[in-house]
Amino acid sequence: MEQTDDERFMRAALEQATIAFEQDEIPVGAVVVSGGRIVARAYNYTEHLNDVTAHAEMQALTSATAASGGKYLTGATLYVTLEPCLMCAGALAWSQISRIVFGASDPKKGYMRLQNSLSDDSIKILHPKTEVVGGVLENECSSLLKKFFGKKRIV
Repeated sequence: MEQTDDERFMRAALEQATIAFEQDEIPVGAVVVSGGRIVARAYNYTEHLNDVTAHAEMQALTSATAASGGKYLTGATLYVTLEPCLMCAGALAWSQISRIVFGASDPKKGYMRLQNSLSDDSIKILHPKTEVVGGVLENECSSLLKKFFGKKRIV
């Protein structure tokens, strides 16, 4: 079976999540794609940097804007293995990224939980033109997270 571009790039994000897992970071990986090629790769780095903002998405945004020479990522797509949190969704809104593709949903910390709880439909967390696709390689993405947290609970 032929894989879609979304699946191919999500696999690249999963490779980044695996690196995070191997470094005892929460295994979330991200890549930014522009013009059909990966322009940034990142994974959670909060433990190593001792920085709560060092999420995979934030690291990928920083790398992608540095590579592009501008602060906006219109025309680009972020692939991330876990639904972005509110902090990352805010940064993604400011970046004006065109598309966000995520693997596993995050019912506890994901931005959609807050978005869905807002009574005013006119308030949007992401940029109004940003397209969001969820559930791409969801099983693989959530499996790595479950493996990581299962290992933490045993210790």
